[in-house]
Amino acid sequence: MQEGLLGKYSGAVPRYTSYPTAPHFHEGVGCDKYAQWLQNLGKGQDISLYIHIPYCDRLCWFCACHTKHTLKYDPIIAYLEALHSEIAHVGGFVDRNAKVSAVHFGGGSPTMLRPEDMIALMAALRAHFSFRDDAEISVEMDPNDLDDARYDALAAIGMTRASLGVQDFNPDVQKAINRIQTFEHTKGVVEAVRARGVHSVNCDILYGLPYQTLETLEATVRDILSLAPDRIALFGYAHVPWMKKHQTMIPEEALPGVEMRFRQMNRAAEMLVEAGYEAIGIDHFARSGDKLAIASREGRLHRNFQGYTDDAADALIGLGASSIGQLPEGYVQNMPATGEYQKMALGQGLTAVRGIELTDDDRMRAKVIEDLMCRFAFSFADIRNRFPKIAEAVIAEARQYVASNPDGICEIVADQFRITETGKPFTRSIAAVFDSYLSTGKGRHSIAV
Repeated sequence: MQEGLLGKYSGAVPRYTSYPTAPHFHEGVGCDKYAQWLQNLGKGQDISLYIHIPYCDRLCWFCACHTKHTLKYDPIIAYLEALHSEIAHVGGFVDRNAKVSAVHFGGGSPTMLRPEDMIALMAALRAHFSFRDDAEISVEMDPNDLDDARYDALAAIGMTRASLGVQDFNPDVQKAINRIQTFEHTKGVVEAVRARGVHSVNCDILYGLPYQTLETLEATVRDILSLAPDRIALFGYAHVPWMKKHQTMIPEEALPGVEMRFRQMNRAAEMLVEAGYEAIGIDHFARSGDKLAIASREGRLHRNFQGYTDDAADALIGLGASSIGQLPEGYVQNMPATGEYQKMALGQGLTAVRGIELTDDDRMRAKVIEDLMCRFAFSFADIRNRFPKIAEAVIAEARQYVASNPDGICEIVADQFRITETGKPFTRSIAAVFDSYLSTGKGRHSIAV
C-alpha cells in the first residue's frame, strides 16, 4: 500500500531540523540582536555548542554541507584564528552560570585539524564557557584523516561520541561518489576510538546512491552491523546539483528511482530492527541501552540541526562559518563565506548575518512538527496548555486534514493527531501540513537534504 502512495507524498519537503526552516531566515536578525539574545542566557540554563570546520582534504560528490576542498593547511590556520576570536567574543556575552552540556564538532572534516589545534580549540571553549562535568563531546570523523596522534588528541579533548560517515562500502558506489573508504579501515577507526574510552559510536549509511542496489546496500548494512555501533543513521541521498555544483559529477542515470529508493530504505530499516536496534524517529536506529533510545522511549527525544538528539539544552550556539544557532528568541546564522566570516570574526567578533525571531505561532508549529518527527503524534491538550490563545487554529488544521485524507496515513485518536504505520514513511510530508510558511505561500521551502 505504501508504494502506491509514493507519487502523492514523496515530494521535496523540509527536513525539519528547525522550524521555521533556514530559507525563511532574513537579514533583519544580525549581530546586535544576536548579542542581546546571548546576554539573555543565564543561571540554570544549559547550552550546546556546535563548531563548524568547513574544510575537507577530499570532496565527496554526494555532500551538501558548507565545506570546501583544500590540500594545504594554511587556510585552516587562518580560519582557526578567526574561530578563536569568535569563541572569545560569544563567550563574553554568555553568563558563566549557563553551563555547556554538549559540544559537537562538524564540517567538513573536523579530524583534518592537527592534534595540537584540536586540543587548543577545546581549551578555548573551556576558557570562555562553563562546562558541566558530564558534557558530551561528539566529533564527526573522516577515517582517512586519522592517525595515532589524532586519536590521542580526540581522547585528550574528552570525546565521548564518534560519528563516522560510511555511506556504502561497495567499490563501484564509492568511486561514483568519490568516497573511497574500505571496511577494514573503518573497522580500525572504531576499534581505535573504543580503545581510548569512547562510549558511543555512530555510523551513517546512505541509500539512493549511484549504482547502489538492494544487494550492495544489504552488504553494507551487514558490514556495519558487524562493527556493533551504538547508533546508526540511515539517510536518503538528496541530489541537488543546482545547489551543490560538485554533485554534477554524479551520473544521474545511475541513480535509483523513487520506488527503488523506497525499497532500499525499507529493507535497510528492516535489517537494523531485526538486528535488535530500535527505530528512532524517521531515520535513526539505536541499541536499547543507548541514550537516544532511552530518550525516545521516555518521550524526551528532540530534533535540531544535528538531527535527533537527547540533548534538552535551552540554546544551541553555532560557532564557525555558516553555523546556525538556536536560542529561545529565535535562530541566527553566521556568515557562510569563509573569507567574509574571518573578516567579521577578527574585526567585530560576532558574525551573524541572518536569522528569524520566533512568534508564538512559530513556537506552536515548531512544537507540533517536532512531536510528529520524534513521536509521530501530537496532543491537542498539550498544545492548548502551552498556547491557549492560538491552539485551536492548528487543531482545526489537524481535524480538516484527517477528514479530507482518504489514504489512512493519519488519524485522530483520544484527542491526539497520530501518524499511522502506513503514514510513517511520509512523516515529513505530513509535518509540512502544519508549516504555515508553505500553506500560506509566505516563502519558498527548503529542499530535503
